[in-house]
Amino acid sequence: MEPEEKSHKDPRLRYAHLIPDGMAKMHTLEHYLNTATSLEPVLLELVRLRASQMNGCEYCITLHTAELKKHNESPARIDSVADWRNSDAYTHRERAALAWAEAVTNIQDGHAPDAVYNELRAHFTDVETANLTLVLTTINAWNRLAIAMGSYSGNRSPACVTVESA
Repeated sequence: MEPEEKSHKDPRLRYAHLIPDGMAKMHTLEHYLNTATSLEPVLLELVRLRASQMNGCEYCITLHTAELKKHNESPARIDSVADWRNSDAYTHRERAALAWAEAVTNIQDGHAPDAVYNELRAHFTDVETANLTLVLTTINAWNRLAIAMGSYSGNRSPACVTVESA
């Protein structure tokens, strides 16, 4: 008989307490992304939500949905993020960012398609492109921490706590 899977209602490992310096660096990076870039808060939350959906991080999906609601985003825009290609609710800039979010999150074959990158570059400066890619890199890291180690039951997960708007 195989051992029963551990429930992820409780964390597998309280990693934030074990690696406080590393977590502090992640928090500092998130603070930079939320406050010191020219990227719009709604755009940040849209791409974080899309990456979290792709990764299946339920905690982060809930968090970024709530953040979008705080920014007065309509339920229609929030609910259609996963199917953004079939919605006219997003600007060209947001669509380019969402496509980039998918390319960076699903980088299985070792590259992000040139067509997606070229469309991104039509709407984002060099610095914005670098910062957006860093946003996507960090949300994917947070998702992997939360999924692999488990979220904290009844509390805010240290894996996602700092991706909220500052």
